[in-house]
Amino acid sequence: MNNSSLTTAVSSKNPNLAPTNTILSLVREDVIEMVAYQSARREQTGGTTWLNANEQGGNKVYSQSIENLNRYPDFQPSALIDAYASYANVNSNQLLATRGADEAIEVLIRTFCEPGKDNIVICPPTYGMYAISAKGHLTGVTTVPLTDAMQLDLTALEPQKNQCKLVFICSPNNPTGNLINRADIVKTLEMFSSQALVVVDEAYIDYCPEASCVDLLAQFPNLVILRTLSKAFGLAGLRCGFAIANPEVIELLSKIIAPYPIAKPIADIASAALSQPATLSLQRQIQQTIEQRDDIAAELTLCSWVSDVFSSKANFVLFRITSKAICETFFRYMSSNGVLIRNQSKQLALANCLRVSIGSVDEMAEFKRLLAAFKPES
Repeated sequence: MNNSSLTTAVSSKNPNLAPTNTILSLVREDVIEMVAYQSARREQTGGTTWLNANEQGGNKVYSQSIENLNRYPDFQPSALIDAYASYANVNSNQLLATRGADEAIEVLIRTFCEPGKDNIVICPPTYGMYAISAKGHLTGVTTVPLTDAMQLDLTALEPQKNQCKLVFICSPNNPTGNLINRADIVKTLEMFSSQALVVVDEAYIDYCPEASCVDLLAQFPNLVILRTLSKAFGLAGLRCGFAIANPEVIELLSKIIAPYPIAKPIADIASAALSQPATLSLQRQIQQTIEQRDDIAAELTLCSWVSDVFSSKANFVLFRITSKAICETFFRYMSSNGVLIRNQSKQLALANCLRVSIGSVDEMAEFKRLLAAFKPES
């Protein structure tokens, strides 16, 4: 497709945003063809009950100083790093604070993958930003789907040993919610021990901390763990995450990341959220979320038009509906009543699947009320 036809195609979609031939002649060709990641906020707007982005319910109040805002922040605020190191039971030199786990994904790819040459491996259905970040850096994406049991396909991973730089594993997995077998993660680390880094995304690990791979860091120098304050901590708007790895990897990532990734107000709030009183309160909230999650899963299993409820260790429940028509009807029904949930049907192996996040007690009561009132034939 030449630049002229591209301009025509874009203009027909939105004439007010049509780029000029000059702009199209400057942009990378692969960017023109790229499809942006469709976050929950991009896919759906409006609504009064947001259960589509896996955000933790409830609002917390944090005080912060407005002093020294005329100064650039520390590259890695020591109070924040030390607080999270204590929380995660790692050393401070094993941590890099990032603008959400998304930045950690991007920095890993930029650090270890040579554009136009290297590849990453992803295991769908999984989090979409691994592939988006790779493509944005001209890095190839090799897909090794999970098995029918939503576990790693070790046999299919084996041929990728010398073909990639990074292997991304999400556990608990988003959007299915299940844990990846620890023994399989260990086998993957061993398989790629001298060929690639294995990146275990633990964005939801606070709901099942006993399943963390953090204790494997001493044994496997090729292990990187991703964490975030966006989920259990209820600080999605803060955009604060972490890469956990051996110091050599952290030092390399530090060469690539922006010089001031964590703004001072963000560092202050995040540090407060990691204080002992705050983390004690967090544990109570996590337990409440787990109880509500299991309750919603039980309610869904009672619905004759729900064929499968996926076992979840996260703050959401994925469920499959018996037909595409009922799936779309239920999705629209919830949306028309102000409750936004996420349609995952476009993901590999997830036809007719919807995902509901676990929100506040009131939000989940509203979801249950609408669930009970839904008539598939209506």
